[in-house]
This record gives sequence, C-alpha cells and structure tokens, in this order.
Amino acid sequence: MSFQLEELLRGAGTLDELVQQLVGIEAETRQVQDGLEPFLYDSYETGCNAINAVAESRKEVARVRQELVEVGESVRASHRDYMEAEAENASPHALGRDQYRLSGAWGLLALGRDITEEGYNRVIPEGHEAGNLVRTLLELPLLAALRPRTVSIEKTGESSDDVDPSMADSLRRLERLHSRNDGEIEVIRFDNNGAASWMVLIPGTQPQSPSTNPFDSLGVGEAMGYESEEVVPAIGQALREAGAKAGEQVVAVGHSQGGLHAMNLSHNKAFLQEFDLKYVLTAGAPVGGITAEPGITSLHLEHEQDWVAGTDGHFNADTKDRVTVTLTNGVKAPDGEDPGIGPGHGQENYAAGAELVAASQDESLAASTAVFAGVVGAGGVAKVTRFKLERAPLPAQAPAIRPAGPRTVQDARLDMQNKVKP
Repeated sequence: MSFQLEELLRGAGTLDELVQQLVGIEAETRQVQDGLEPFLYDSYETGCNAINAVAESRKEVARVRQELVEVGESVRASHRDYMEAEAENASPHALGRDQYRLSGAWGLLALGRDITEEGYNRVIPEGHEAGNLVRTLLELPLLAALRPRTVSIEKTGESSDDVDPSMADSLRRLERLHSRNDGEIEVIRFDNNGAASWMVLIPGTQPQSPSTNPFDSLGVGEAMGYESEEVVPAIGQALREAGAKAGEQVVAVGHSQGGLHAMNLSHNKAFLQEFDLKYVLTAGAPVGGITAEPGITSLHLEHEQDWVAGTDGHFNADTKDRVTVTLTNGVKAPDGEDPGIGPGHGQENYAAGAELVAASQDESLAASTAVFAGVVGAGGVAKVTRFKLERAPLPAQAPAIRPAGPRTVQDARLDMQNKVKP
C-alpha cells in the first residue's frame, strides 16, 4: 500500500469531522429522550421501552464516537512516527561526523561538486536556511550593489515553430536558450483544443554575461533571498506582451537558477491572481524551501551527482501535488570537456531523465505528467516569443569629497606638484 504522508493528516481531519457529527447526534438523541419523559406515565411500559431504546442508541453513538477518536489519535501517531523516521534519516549523523564538521560556509566550498545533493542537505545545520542567510548577507551595507535591481524586458523575436511539448524536449529547448547567454526567456503559446495555454522557459545561471543579465550569478541571490521579486513581474509582463490573457493556464520550466524563479511564481500572489499557473517543472534546482499554493502541481528532477539541488538545505516535500525524481545513473563529462559544476547538473542528463519519467508506470509520475500534458496539449505549430530580460545598471556614484579640516603637509606637496608645468 502506498500513500502520501499528507493523506494521513487529511484522513485524521475527516475522522474529526465525523466525531463532531456524532457529538451532534448524541445531543439530538438526548433531546428526544428528554422530550419523551413527560409522556412516560401515559403508557408506562411502552414509554419506558421507548426511552430506554433512545438511551441505548445514544450510548451506541457515543461508543462509535470514542472509537473514531482513538482511530484518529492512532493515525496522528503514525504520521508522527513516519516524520520522526524521515528526520532521523536526514540527520547529520547519517552523513558522518567528519563531513558534518564541514557545515560552515568554507566547508561547503571545500566539499564543492564532490558532494551529493543529499550530503549537501545534511551538512547544513538545521535552521540555517540558505534563503535567509543570503538575504542577511545582501542586506549588509557593503553588499548593497549585489541586491536586486529593476528588471525590464525587450521582445527580441517571434516565430511559428513545430514544438514538441514533452518535458524532455522542453528541457532541450531550455538548454539551447541557456547557451545564448544573454538573459533571454521563451514564451510559447499552445492551441490546446481551441483554448490558449502557455509555457515559460527560464534558463539557469549564465555567469559569463554582463552584470545587467538578471540570470547571472547575482540572480541566484535574488531568487533565493528575495523570492525573485524583480524577475517574477518581468515574466508576467512577458506573458502579457506575448498575448496571454488573465486566467489562462501556464506551465513554467526552469533549470538550476531558472527553476528557483519558476517555483517562486508558484507562491507569488500577484502573479497567481492574474494567471492560472498549473504546473512547474524544475531540473537541478534548490527549491526544497519553496511551497507552491494549493492546486499547483510540480515535478522536480534531481541527480545524485548534482549537489546544486541541495544548496538550500532542504529536502523537497513529498505531497500529492509535488513529486521529486532522483536520477541515479552514473554520469561523467566527456574526455577533455570541462565538467563545469559537475556532469550531473547537465541539462541533457535531465532531459534523458524526463524521458524515463514520461515512460514510467509509477502512479505518482503518471498523475503528474498527465497534468502537464493536460495544459500543453498535443503540440504542433506554436507561437514562440523570445524576450530579453535586463537588470538596471548600478547608479553612478558621486565623486568622493575630501572632508574639511586642517590641511596637512602632504596636501601642500600634492598641490605644488599639480602646479608644476611638464
């Protein structure tokens, strides 16, 4: 038997509702019993039998009510035991004391790409959420230049393409978009049985790009520490300019940093008030600390050799609407090729994983992929619009002004040197 842990609590809540209904029935039977007492002496034998029958019924209802209370308590205890077991599995001692000592920032850098996502989650001490740490650091006065700045958009192209709307092909399109290294996203309009639906492709970190590219390394700080407060409105504007109408269904797909931005869409109230975000697909993204609003389905692809997905210090929640797939096949960079931050983080690796997901008969995966397919439809010719996102440049700094005060001998010497003609 398989189930989600959240279903235990949902079942316990249903039992609570039944218990309250039975409490009401008990009260009603008591009222009936009291109402019969004035007629007791009109027909003593039948009156007693009626009152006794109602009293016995009330006792039987009370017995069932108490049994349901005990079942509910057992269900909650079962949920608690499962949660404690999960916490035990994720505790630091499971990784080993020596690695846990590397839990500071320098330790994480030392572990680098040799640590798995699971290990990365375990070496971050409990309560040290990466998003909070990032924001705390960026709020320091000396790091003001690294905080989010306004992001604008510019339409760079529009075409009609034959689009395969599968998860795997979406990730491959995303890889081609990422290689442009210029801060572009794609907005794809599908015709799904006469209704418009939309897909947004958001690339991962593009470090070798101008500082005005919101998907550069600083973009990770905005995504983790500031919930993509500038990128999310820009994506909403791109959807509007591409032709999306309020209430139309949207799928968001993101790799690495792009996955963070995609998941931040899922709990941004302004975005969700305008668009019906139905699905988020992420690959190699640290999104365990982000909780989507109810009704939004998400699938997260991760690889045991990809430590990036664990840099937020959270394991992804496992719920009815949220499924995580961990790929375990061994991967390595081709001979002579730079592995970057690790071969497990590669998008082709995740595209191949998406193909396995699509072919899986697992009930959770079948239900998740059905939601994705229900939004994008069968594919075919679709309108593809590309937008370049651009972060506002840093404001020009005023020249430093020498404070007033007594002039020194050194000041006088500099003045004399400036007056000497060459």
